[in-house]
Amino acid sequence: MRKKTVISFAEQVSTTVLNSYSMLFFSNRRFFALLVLLVSFLNPYTGLAGFAATATAALAAYFMGFGRDQVRSGLYTYSGLLAGLGMGTFYEFGTGFWILLLLASLLSVLLSAAFIASLGRSKLPALSLAFILTLWVVILASGEFTAIGLSQRNIYWLNEMYATGGTDLIRLAQWFDTLPLPAAVSGFFRSVSAILFQSNIAAGMLLTIGLLFFSRIALALMISGYVIAILFIQLMGGYAGSVNYYNLGTNFMLVSVALGGFYIVPSFRSIAWSLITVPVSYILVIALWKITYTWGLPVFSLPFCITVILFLYVLQLRQAGGKMVLTPVQYYSPEENLYRYLNNRDRALHSFYFHQLSLPFMGEWMVSQGYEGGLTHQGEWSRALDFVIADHENKTYRFPGTRLSDYYCYDKPVLSPADGTVEEIIDYVEDNPVGGNNTRQNWGNTIVIKHAEGIYSKLSHLKKGSFKVARAAYVKKGDILAACGNSGRSPEPHLHFQVQATPYIDSRTMAYPLAYYVQREKSKPLLKTLAVPTEGQTVSNVIPGSQLQQAFGFQPGYCMRVKADGYEEEEWEVRVSAYNEMYFYGHRHRDYAYFINDGTVFCFTAYFGNQKSLLHLFYLAAYKVLLSTDKHIAVTDYFSRQAFRRHPLNWLQDLLSPFFFFMRMRYEGHVYQDDDGMGTGSILLSSRAIAKTLGKERQTMLAETRISQGKLQAFRVWWNNKKIEVVCVN
Repeated sequence: MRKKTVISFAEQVSTTVLNSYSMLFFSNRRFFALLVLLVSFLNPYTGLAGFAATATAALAAYFMGFGRDQVRSGLYTYSGLLAGLGMGTFYEFGTGFWILLLLASLLSVLLSAAFIASLGRSKLPALSLAFILTLWVVILASGEFTAIGLSQRNIYWLNEMYATGGTDLIRLAQWFDTLPLPAAVSGFFRSVSAILFQSNIAAGMLLTIGLLFFSRIALALMISGYVIAILFIQLMGGYAGSVNYYNLGTNFMLVSVALGGFYIVPSFRSIAWSLITVPVSYILVIALWKITYTWGLPVFSLPFCITVILFLYVLQLRQAGGKMVLTPVQYYSPEENLYRYLNNRDRALHSFYFHQLSLPFMGEWMVSQGYEGGLTHQGEWSRALDFVIADHENKTYRFPGTRLSDYYCYDKPVLSPADGTVEEIIDYVEDNPVGGNNTRQNWGNTIVIKHAEGIYSKLSHLKKGSFKVARAAYVKKGDILAACGNSGRSPEPHLHFQVQATPYIDSRTMAYPLAYYVQREKSKPLLKTLAVPTEGQTVSNVIPGSQLQQAFGFQPGYCMRVKADGYEEEEWEVRVSAYNEMYFYGHRHRDYAYFINDGTVFCFTAYFGNQKSLLHLFYLAAYKVLLSTDKHIAVTDYFSRQAFRRHPLNWLQDLLSPFFFFMRMRYEGHVYQDDDGMGTGSILLSSRAIAKTLGKERQTMLAETRISQGKLQAFRVWWNNKKIEVVCVN
């Protein structure tokens, strides 16, 4: 047991150390972290000091009891890495150096925790403030210690190269440094390497190649920021070569990435603003240097920190969100941030996190008056819907239509659109005769329900004496409240439905979408998500399918084994993340498939891992499932761009994704078969993926999923010219 604990702790510390390296470039990718780690050792003394400081900081963060997820991410330790790299560059090794490095590592963790907590309250990042303050403290204090001396290794850097790799490494380094590159190009590579306190072309080239594989957007932003800096300096009469130094070049590139695609979802506007802030950062570099020079302190990345934190703070002061969106969930990749945001927005996944309202009736009803209707929905009361029942001739009554009972919707049950508490009821207004009107008691018999703070629904023109609930009663979605009537300002029976922010009968309306409904169009039903029906549309609620709800009602702790010919057996376990997100964890491949189930729709939201696993196939086959046995409702959606990574044009699309898309992957699915038509037989779900590239479409995946007795039995997928049959062992 103790051995397993030690191994587990060692794995956590090693993960923390690696993530600290990748965090320097706004990443959490392990292969990129390994590259950064190796490149740091091109200057072996600096690399060793950085590694030792990071490991010390990681151990300190764990032993101090900080949250394991945050520690593993490297948030508490990358400032220690930077401080170690800086100390390894500036000072000679010795006993005094290692003692000071240990203390600096501990100080960086304390400062990181303080900055993360204080700035986090305002939803702002701590960036490298802890590193700057730590190294300033070391520089100011080290002058009083005779056991610590300044290093001259940067002057005789070839000696370090010789000690590391002999004459062969020296020749290689000299070959890189003598490459016939334009000054601006060599300056860019040196500026990239300066993030690791180096100044050599070889390190910059290796890191640039790593960036190309990690993020095309990040690399493009770094290049753009560097170019803008050079142009600005030349325009203002400055010295363009100065961008090669750490305290100049890296500030500009880091500002471009942070604001262009990391803390803000990449877009034309975010990129434009990130480049506009580069000259601001340059001015800060010059101004701050004149201040810190007095104490003999380098500026380091302070201009970057001030520019980014100030810009993000100002964005949060906007009354409206605007066209620039702060990254809602950080995936540590500009491409990933953009694709996840667009996918969640287009799929209306944010509806899962808000109060969901449904239609307040059974069966199909028609919208007789919609938002801003020409009859009564005007001004502050314009965001409302009126519903009636119409026949195939669009008539709302049977002949002769002179009695209230002739109208199809009269006396039909009215349902609660969501769970809530009854705030107000009026039940004393008589129904009008057909063609009559009661403008004195405008709303007629009415019920107001509180669903959440600031979200109330109101249903009006109800039948007197038909109420099934009382004031202060708690009602659930779908409970019968009363019957449709003709009271108040109502010449013929209809149901008035509105959402409002206050609990009063005469409250003004507010626009609020319905979570799901089925829209009937030319006898073909369409599933609408997070939308508002318009005048003339015939709509109904989604009829749930109990078998599907049971089969896809995965709960934390649920485990399932799956097997297929040619594949190793896999075990999937349902878990819940620290952010309360449910996901499948595949033990064999260590892959993750995040999903949401709100009782009406099951859908996957993200997949991370091996695309050759059976879990990935299930992710494709059941990407979005309507939990209804209505065979005629087709479900359409779009896969995240990350679902299919092997297309030769992927990198080009990544680069252009902030501006436009020429590649999309559409998902289509529907209930294909129900043996007995009553929801108790075997259900077959059919789905497919259709790729659209430069206007041309082709089917890339076909899948069938079989459900019986409320359980997932099997699924088959035709993908990559192969048919794969997967059996589920529940």
